[in-house]
Amino acid sequence: MTDTSKKATANEESVSGDVQARLLSEALPYMQTYEGKTVVIKYGGHAMGDAALGQAFARDVALLRQSGVEPIVVHGGGPQIGAMLERMGIKSEFKGGMRITDKATVEIVEMVLAGSINKGIVADFNAQGARAIGLCGKDGNMVQAVKMRRRHRDPDSNIEEIIDLGFVGEPDAVDVEVLHMVADSGLIPVVAPVAFGKDGETYNVNADTFAGAVAGAIHADRLLFLTDVPGVLNKNGELIKKLSRKEATALIKDGTISGGMIPKVETCLAALDQGVEAVVIVNGKVPHAVLLELFTEHGAGTMIVN
Repeated sequence: MTDTSKKATANEESVSGDVQARLLSEALPYMQTYEGKTVVIKYGGHAMGDAALGQAFARDVALLRQSGVEPIVVHGGGPQIGAMLERMGIKSEFKGGMRITDKATVEIVEMVLAGSINKGIVADFNAQGARAIGLCGKDGNMVQAVKMRRRHRDPDSNIEEIIDLGFVGEPDAVDVEVLHMVADSGLIPVVAPVAFGKDGETYNVNADTFAGAVAGAIHADRLLFLTDVPGVLNKNGELIKKLSRKEATALIKDGTISGGMIPKVETCLAALDQGVEAVVIVNGKVPHAVLLELFTEHGAGTMIVN
């Protein structure tokens, strides 16, 4: 190696070291702020599609735990459920844009969510030196669900009807005792959104709603929604860094927040109602999005606060 090459390599290592030291010094105050705090992370089905991102996410959550943060991960799995239903030859019926979940479908949902997906995430965490445990809403009767029914207005007849979605539920009660026991043991709970109903049946619960209910019940300091979009965008397509409840409601009314973002923001507002300090919508496809949101000044998504 020439002297010039040696100097270049030394400079690169020096710059790299300086950058790392600066990043750590900037992150330290935020690490101290979140020490001992509970952060609920909803890990979305689309954000879970990349193996490398999945491993990076596991490393980031492991680092949170090592930093004194108490993370709780709630995961979805819509695309994976759809793929398994297709593989099993089970055709889904849709009404008003919503999937009707019959007995055969909910069995596949539980198998995929509480089985292969849940244990895969746990394996990723354990491989990164974290100690994780896979759970679902049934465990310890953590989440009790009630049957969900949705109103739908037929665009042709303009007649409104109530759609029976089958074994689709929404959280009715949350018992956080199991989550406290797991956290006190130094473990990271990884929770699938499947729950018993009062009727003893198994219900598939929307992962966003499930995460919001858990975060509210445990009075989490932060609830992070990892999605496949940067956050809430204004009419010019620019990221809005922070919204108050009033501002978020106004953006829904004027159409700035539209489509699938409406129920997500409404879930954020419901979590605030239940006692969550702040909710953040983050692009889970950005490497280290969780760390960027919690441990840097500028964050990485849209924060919604009261």
